[in-house]
Order: sequence, then structure tokens, then C-alpha cells
Amino acid sequence: MKITFLGTGTSQGIPIIGSDHPVCLSKNPKDKRLRVSVLIQWDNYSYVIDCGPDFRQQMLRADVKSIDGILFTHEHADHTAGLDDIRPFFFRQGDIPIYAHKRVVDQLKQRFAYIFETENKYPGAPNLEVNLVKNQPFKLENLEVIPIEVYHHKLQVFGYRFNNFAYLTDVKTIPDAELEKLKNLDVLVINALREQPHISHLNLEEALQIVSILQPKKTYFTHISHLLGFHDEVEKNLPENVFLAYDQLQITI
Repeated sequence: MKITFLGTGTSQGIPIIGSDHPVCLSKNPKDKRLRVSVLIQWDNYSYVIDCGPDFRQQMLRADVKSIDGILFTHEHADHTAGLDDIRPFFFRQGDIPIYAHKRVVDQLKQRFAYIFETENKYPGAPNLEVNLVKNQPFKLENLEVIPIEVYHHKLQVFGYRFNNFAYLTDVKTIPDAELEKLKNLDVLVINALREQPHISHLNLEEALQIVSILQPKKTYFTHISHLLGFHDEVEKNLPENVFLAYDQLQITI
């Protein structure tokens, strides 16, 4: 299984428009972060988790020619706003499967009503194959996916486990029963927004506490704010086998 980090930034991305914060002015490519998303590939399958406003740029940058579907974690704009840019895939492949909580699908129907239109639909709009995700395992091709139900302040969010790889973003709290699903991981990806506490995201200390509980073989932090600091400086102070993800990083499991 190959994982490509398409974006590792928070909702505004890094650099933030108009910001003169030192991290936003950094020349290090690892300090430039598009909105958070990953590409997961195994055998001949390719799935994306989340489809934010940088989706088009991410697909071009990673040279993605086809996708087999999109999994959504939740409905916030930095995770859904790029949905219209599935059109090139739809024109070549036909209906694009999506996987999401019913609440998320309902939100997409409001924001992208023209995509879900059933009468007099605009001919250039894409079609979706909607698959509702509940907190129970489901199959993607030949692989079982285990949803992980976590909370982003009070908002329910799904993380996903694929074999011994798990991806969680926009997490603040993880119920004990869901932590049990995250044991014996080779790789954990989880958000670590900044050093200061935040109402709806893990900060660095809290993310490290989760790592110490789960003890995956390797951990990569994502959904990173400029306030966390410069990539190279932060990473050199992290524990062994804990890393900051960065855009275009690829790992194989």
C-alpha cells in the first residue's frame, strides 16, 4: 500500500493569504501546505480521503489519472470544497463513488445541489455513486476498511483504518472503544495543529499522548498550522518514529 500526502495544512493552508508570519514566509517546500488530504493506492486501486479546495492542484501535482472513489471524514469546507473538480475523472470514468456519513451527504446535497439534481440536470455536472458510511467495517474492492468515530469539538468525524494504516484528521477526542480499533498499527496519521490548546483539534502535546497510548510503529502528524513552527525545527524535537508529514511525502506500508 502506498500513501501520498496530497496536503498537510490546516483550513487556511500555509502560507496564509496576506500573512507575514515567519513560517508563511519560509522558503522550505516542507513549510508550504495545501489543505489536508491523502491518496491511498494498493494493487491497481486509488482512493482519496477528502476533497478540499486544493483538490485540482493536488491531482495535477501527484499526476493522478484515475480514482476509484473518495472517502469523506466530515463536511467542513477544507475537506469538501473541491468536489466539482471530480469532473475530469467523471468524464473519463463515469459515476464517481463517494463514501460518507449520511449527515455529510446531506450537506453536500445543499452545497452542490446541481451535482445531485435528478431533473433537468446541467449536462456538464458530474454524477456520484453515493455510499453511506456507518460506524461498521465496509469493503473497498478487496480491502476491509474500519471507520473510526472521533470528535472535532462536538462534531462527529470518521477516521479510517486500512489494514495496519490509520488516518485521522480534525480530531479532538477519541472514545475508548474507538481507541481499541487503533491498536497494532504500522502507521498512524493524526492531526497536530499547534502547541497551544485548541477547542476542536489536538495540539502537539495531546497528539503525542495519543501516540504514547497507541504506540504505532510510526506516526505522521498532519493538519498542521503555521503556529506549530518550522517543519525542520519541530521534527528534530519529536520522539523517535514520530514525524511531521509534508506535502508530496510518500510512504509504503
